Amino acid sequence: MQLPDFDADRFLRDHWQKQPLLIRNPWRAWRNPIEPDELAGLACEEGIESRLVIQSGDSWALEHGPFAEDRFATLGASPWTLLVQAVDHHAPDVAALLAPFRFIPDWRIDDVMVSYATDGGGVGPHFDQYDVFLIQGLGQRRWRVGPRCASDTPLRPHADLRLLPDFQATGEWVLDPGDILYVPPGFAHDGVAVGDDCMTYSVGFRAPARPDLLVEWADHCTAQMPDDALYADPDLRPAAHPGEIAPAAIDRLHAMTIDALQDRDAFAAWFGQHVTTPKYADADWRPDSPFSAADIGALLAEGATLLRNPASRIAFLRKGEDLLLFADGAAFPCAADVAALAERLSAQDHLVLAPAMAPGADLLAALLNQGSLLLEEPDED
Repeated sequence: MQLPDFDADRFLRDHWQKQPLLIRNPWRAWRNPIEPDELAGLACEEGIESRLVIQSGDSWALEHGPFAEDRFATLGASPWTLLVQAVDHHAPDVAALLAPFRFIPDWRIDDVMVSYATDGGGVGPHFDQYDVFLIQGLGQRRWRVGPRCASDTPLRPHADLRLLPDFQATGEWVLDPGDILYVPPGFAHDGVAVGDDCMTYSVGFRAPARPDLLVEWADHCTAQMPDDALYADPDLRPAAHPGEIAPAAIDRLHAMTIDALQDRDAFAAWFGQHVTTPKYADADWRPDSPFSAADIGALLAEGATLLRNPASRIAFLRKGEDLLLFADGAAFPCAADVAALAERLSAQDHLVLAPAMAPGADLLAALLNQGSLLLEEPDED
């Protein structure tokens, strides 16, 4: 599934993180990837993040899932919206929606959230701090987009939702199935279902926050330091004044605080693991029985197919001819004879094994055993 005639270079130059863009149905044959009943079923499952937004007049109420199976039948006539996060982790056809947008690096991908709304349903005018492609899957939705907001933009008083009290639209469109609206970070927007059975797929891209990076990188560095990493001043001279913190002391303290933080290679290795940590770290995708070296040899010989777990995050760093592969928070050094395999694993959704891949057997076993790769089950014909 690709976007025919879409100019990625022009989009990145003119719109990415700059201006919204409406893309009228670019698909050769659009097909809604998941049915409303299937989405409702996911919202009833433990471990799947879901929300229900119910509108009454000019107010919105928020409920968190999982929901009882009969909850949706009791909602009445008020407009409502069901939102389910990371549907791409559970529905292959939804995961396929990511493919057209992989001109943006994988490490930026968050997930595909899917919403279902009744006539008039929405979550209110708001803004987010991430890039999103809003794909209309079923029915129609009217989108209004406003100006860019900031951290000090006033919000309506609401315990759960970040709603804008004074939304002034600068653009308005009705999206039909297959249409796409790109909204950059910070732009106010409001989507309202036009008619029932409105489904929208939100392909979201994350951006690390500076405070989070600083705290978590510093925590990592601190954990690596020995217990005796103490301030030292063996060349101390008599103090000019007992109450003064001398410039030389500040220089030493500053250096001992930031020197470890400035190790770029260490930061890169840490960041690869950090950014590939699964969105839902408690999910366990490991096989019932671990794969042995003999198992991998048999898979290579029979040409088995491995699938990339759609819930997994995979990325790599180049180190000369070698690679450092990251998968779900783990790091795997890959020598030059395995580097090509590692690149394919990070780029392809499925991989047909061959005996020539034998140097990567240990890597394949490790990725299968932690659930980053899955073994395709044979057809039962």
